[in-house]
Amino acid sequence: RMETDCNPMELPNNTGFEEDSAYTDFEGTEVKDMRLEAEAVVNDVLFAVRNMFVSKTLPCAEDVAYINVETRERNRYCLELTEAGLRVVAYDFDQTDDRLQTPYHETVYSLLDSLSPAYREVFGNALLQRLEALKKESQS
Repeated sequence: RMETDCNPMELPNNTGFEEDSAYTDFEGTEVKDMRLEAEAVVNDVLFAVRNMFVSKTLPCAEDVAYINVETRERNRYCLELTEAGLRVVAYDFDQTDDRLQTPYHETVYSLLDSLSPAYREVFGNALLQRLEALKKESQS
Protein backbone atom coordinates (compact mmCIF):
# COMPACT_ATOMS: atom_id res chain seq x y z
CA ARG A 1 0.00 0.00 0.00
CA MET A 2 1.16 3.45 -0.79
CA GLU A 3 1.65 5.95 2.00
CA THR A 4 1.24 9.64 1.28
CA ASP A 5 1.95 12.83 3.17
CA CYS A 6 -0.96 14.73 1.67
CA ASN A 7 -4.13 15.60 3.51
CA PRO A 8 -6.96 13.31 2.31
CA MET A 9 -9.23 16.39 2.21
CA GLU A 10 -7.04 17.80 -0.57
CA LEU A 11 -7.68 14.82 -2.85
CA PRO A 12 -10.18 15.24 -5.66
CA ASN A 13 -13.43 13.31 -5.25
CA ASN A 14 -12.87 11.18 -8.34
CA THR A 15 -9.86 9.20 -7.09
CA GLY A 16 -11.59 5.98 -8.10
CA PHE A 17 -10.50 3.99 -5.05
CA GLU A 18 -14.01 2.59 -4.63
CA GLU A 19 -13.93 1.07 -8.10
CA ASP A 20 -10.22 0.18 -8.15
CA SER A 21 -9.96 -3.58 -8.70
CA ALA A 22 -6.76 -3.76 -6.62
CA TYR A 23 -8.80 -3.06 -3.49
CA THR A 24 -11.84 -5.25 -4.12
CA ASP A 25 -12.45 -8.64 -5.61
CA PHE A 26 -15.03 -9.41 -8.31
CA GLU A 27 -17.89 -9.46 -5.78
CA GLY A 28 -17.03 -5.98 -4.58
CA THR A 29 -15.90 -7.14 -1.14
CA GLU A 30 -12.65 -6.04 0.47
CA VAL A 31 -9.56 -8.11 -0.27
CA LYS A 32 -8.00 -9.71 2.79
CA ASP A 33 -4.94 -7.95 4.06
CA MET A 34 -2.53 -10.80 4.74
CA ARG A 35 -0.79 -8.91 7.57
CA LEU A 36 -4.09 -8.80 9.49
CA GLU A 37 -4.70 -12.42 8.65
CA ALA A 38 -1.19 -13.30 9.88
CA GLU A 39 -1.75 -11.43 13.17
CA ALA A 40 -4.94 -13.44 13.70
CA VAL A 41 -3.06 -16.71 13.02
CA VAL A 42 -0.40 -15.75 15.58
CA ASN A 43 -2.96 -14.80 18.23
CA ASP A 44 -4.77 -18.10 17.69
CA VAL A 45 -1.88 -20.44 18.50
CA LEU A 46 0.73 -18.37 20.37
CA PHE A 47 -0.10 -20.20 23.62
CA ALA A 48 1.00 -23.52 22.12
CA VAL A 49 4.42 -22.53 20.73
CA ARG A 50 7.58 -21.03 22.24
CA ASN A 51 7.48 -17.87 20.11
CA MET A 52 5.54 -16.62 17.08
CA PHE A 53 5.28 -13.24 15.38
CA VAL A 54 4.69 -11.62 12.00
CA SER A 55 8.00 -10.86 10.29
CA LYS A 56 9.00 -7.20 10.37
CA THR A 57 11.84 -7.61 7.85
CA LEU A 58 10.19 -9.64 5.07
CA PRO A 59 7.69 -7.67 2.97
CA CYS A 60 4.00 -8.10 3.74
CA ALA A 61 1.51 -7.37 1.00
CA GLU A 62 -2.18 -7.82 0.32
CA ASP A 63 -1.51 -11.34 -0.96
CA VAL A 64 1.38 -12.56 1.23
CA ALA A 65 2.70 -12.31 4.78
CA TYR A 66 5.49 -14.07 6.62
CA ILE A 67 5.28 -15.50 10.13
CA ASN A 68 8.22 -16.58 12.27
CA VAL A 69 7.56 -19.46 14.63
CA GLU A 70 9.70 -21.25 17.18
CA THR A 71 8.21 -24.52 18.35
CA ARG A 72 8.44 -25.81 21.90
CA GLU A 73 11.19 -28.11 20.61
CA ARG A 74 13.19 -24.92 19.79
CA ASN A 75 12.98 -25.42 16.01
CA ARG A 76 12.65 -22.18 14.05
CA TYR A 77 10.65 -21.73 10.88
CA CYS A 78 9.59 -18.93 8.60
CA LEU A 79 6.08 -19.49 7.26
CA GLU A 80 4.52 -17.95 4.18
CA LEU A 81 0.81 -17.13 4.38
CA THR A 82 -1.11 -16.73 1.11
CA GLU A 83 -4.60 -17.49 -0.17
CA ALA A 84 -3.29 -21.02 -0.86
CA GLY A 85 -2.58 -21.53 2.85
CA LEU A 86 0.55 -21.72 4.99
CA ARG A 87 3.86 -23.37 4.22
CA VAL A 88 7.40 -23.46 5.55
CA VAL A 89 9.71 -21.30 3.41
CA ALA A 90 12.83 -21.48 5.62
CA TYR A 91 14.29 -23.11 8.71
CA ASP A 92 15.09 -19.84 10.48
CA PHE A 93 13.42 -16.50 11.23
CA ASP A 94 13.04 -13.87 8.49
CA GLN A 95 14.40 -16.09 5.69
CA THR A 96 13.03 -17.58 2.50
CA ASP A 97 14.63 -20.41 0.55
CA ASP A 98 13.34 -20.79 -3.02
CA ARG A 99 14.70 -24.34 -3.17
CA LEU A 100 12.30 -25.50 -0.44
CA GLN A 101 9.26 -27.18 -1.93
CA THR A 102 7.11 -27.68 1.15
CA PRO A 103 3.39 -28.43 0.93
CA TYR A 104 0.71 -25.86 1.73
CA HIS A 105 -1.50 -26.44 4.77
CA GLU A 106 -5.03 -25.08 4.88
CA THR A 107 -4.72 -24.17 8.56
CA VAL A 108 -2.00 -23.18 11.01
CA TYR A 109 -3.22 -26.07 13.18
CA SER A 110 -2.40 -28.75 10.62
CA LEU A 111 0.94 -27.11 9.81
CA LEU A 112 2.04 -26.95 13.46
CA ASP A 113 0.63 -30.42 14.07
CA SER A 114 3.01 -31.74 11.40
CA LEU A 115 6.03 -29.82 12.77
CA SER A 116 5.70 -30.08 16.53
CA PRO A 117 4.59 -32.99 18.72
CA ALA A 118 4.71 -30.63 21.74
CA TYR A 119 2.31 -28.25 19.98
CA ARG A 120 -0.06 -31.16 19.39
CA GLU A 121 0.04 -32.07 23.09
CA VAL A 122 -0.45 -28.50 24.39
CA PHE A 123 -3.23 -27.77 21.89
CA GLY A 124 -4.96 -31.08 22.67
CA ASN A 125 -4.81 -30.41 26.42
CA ALA A 126 -6.23 -26.90 25.96
CA LEU A 127 -9.05 -28.39 23.91
CA LEU A 128 -9.81 -30.97 26.61
CA GLN A 129 -9.87 -28.27 29.31
CA ARG A 130 -12.27 -26.19 27.22
CA LEU A 131 -14.54 -29.20 26.70
CA GLU A 132 -14.49 -29.96 30.45
CA ALA A 133 -15.43 -26.35 31.19
CA LEU A 134 -18.28 -26.48 28.68
CA LYS A 135 -19.48 -29.75 30.18
CA LYS A 136 -19.53 -28.27 33.68
CA GLU A 137 -21.30 -25.16 32.37
CA SER A 138 -24.04 -27.18 30.76
CA GLN A 139 -24.57 -29.24 33.95
CA SER A 140 -25.06 -26.22 36.21
